[in-house]
Amino acid sequence: MNPVKILVVDDEIELERLIKQRFRKKIRAKQLEFVFADNGKKALEKIKSEDSISLVLTDINMPEMDGLTLLEKLREIDDTLKAVVVSAYGDMKNIRTAMNRGACDFVTKPIDFQDLGLTIEKTLEDVKKMRDNINQLQEAQAKLVQSEKMSALGQLVAGVAHEINNPVGFIAGNIAHAEEAIADMIEHIKLYQKHYRDPVAEISENAAAIDLDYVMEDLPQLIDSMKHGSDRIKNISTSLRTFSRSDTDTTVPFNIHEGIDSTLMILKYRLKANEHRPAIEVIKDYDELLPVLCYPGQLNQVFMNLLSNAIDALDLASSNKEEKSGLSENKIVIKTRFISGKSAKDNSCYFPRVAISIKDNGPGIPPAVQERMFDHLFTTKSVGKGTGLGLYISRQIVTERHQGKIQCISHPGEGAEFIVEIPGQNTESS
Repeated sequence: MNPVKILVVDDEIELERLIKQRFRKKIRAKQLEFVFADNGKKALEKIKSEDSISLVLTDINMPEMDGLTLLEKLREIDDTLKAVVVSAYGDMKNIRTAMNRGACDFVTKPIDFQDLGLTIEKTLEDVKKMRDNINQLQEAQAKLVQSEKMSALGQLVAGVAHEINNPVGFIAGNIAHAEEAIADMIEHIKLYQKHYRDPVAEISENAAAIDLDYVMEDLPQLIDSMKHGSDRIKNISTSLRTFSRSDTDTTVPFNIHEGIDSTLMILKYRLKANEHRPAIEVIKDYDELLPVLCYPGQLNQVFMNLLSNAIDALDLASSNKEEKSGLSENKIVIKTRFISGKSAKDNSCYFPRVAISIKDNGPGIPPAVQERMFDHLFTTKSVGKGTGLGLYISRQIVTERHQGKIQCISHPGEGAEFIVEIPGQNTESS
């Protein structure tokens, strides 16, 4: 765990040595870390350059920028950054002004380090509670926004699928009748040709004009092509309904492969070749899986996020000339596996899991990004292209809603693999 970082702002040089001496145990234990500045101006520079400062201890009377001005600036930078004023009793008027400007407490000089320690401990607890509350609020807001977006998308997709179904049903039914009628008509024409080999000139001329032999040969193929097109639309409609499944309060049996396939169908337009790159080949290596008890709509959302990110990575590699030269093909490999593991406490007890792997051969993910990729609002994409919610919410869906786990395996230049594991049906006797 990283130490809590405290910024001390005071022009008394001796104070730095005293603080390091009095708090040396907590510094060595990496519970606290102190950063120092001798005026308000330098303090602001430290805040911008240092990560995650939780508390500011500041004097009031300092050169260049005093503590009161610094307090005003702190509120503009970070509302969660707490400040404690360290000043003499004779400066009570300024201390009251400091409290009005956002200081949460004060310690008098000469410093009682036991009192300072207690003040730091109490203030840091307040900072932690406040930041935890803000994070919880942000998480709740993110979940609500994403839930509303997915709900609206689900309703839209389900509505489109429903609207497609009716006309496609009419077309499919009429094609079947047309296929029979055309076959009967062609057979009837062949009977005429068999028994009336020398038709009148007008019929012969018309047959030549319309190229009757070609029409009789091509018409069944035309109908067959229409039939295949109708079947494709029905498959798309089925995929839309599968993807947009509404989740209930309890888990339901769900075919994982249908969820992945429906997501691929929706993303099919993004897999096609474009002016920047060739088509992306999707390789599916599916294990034999029983239906899994889960929340289908949310799990489909995870598949959508992971596959979209894989496509984005391949798009990025293709737009980068240096990375592009090393990639001959764009591939996404999807594997599913059934894993049955024994309990560490009881070897006779099985805990089956389903593992879903989505791997691309893109540029890979740097280690520094891997450390933060599941963090709330973290994104490496440009403004308007990334929200920093996709992987964050995916992890919550997998870990909290399905008691599973999600991990990333990636090395620069070797692509990225995301592995999702969730509890699966137990097919083995205990």
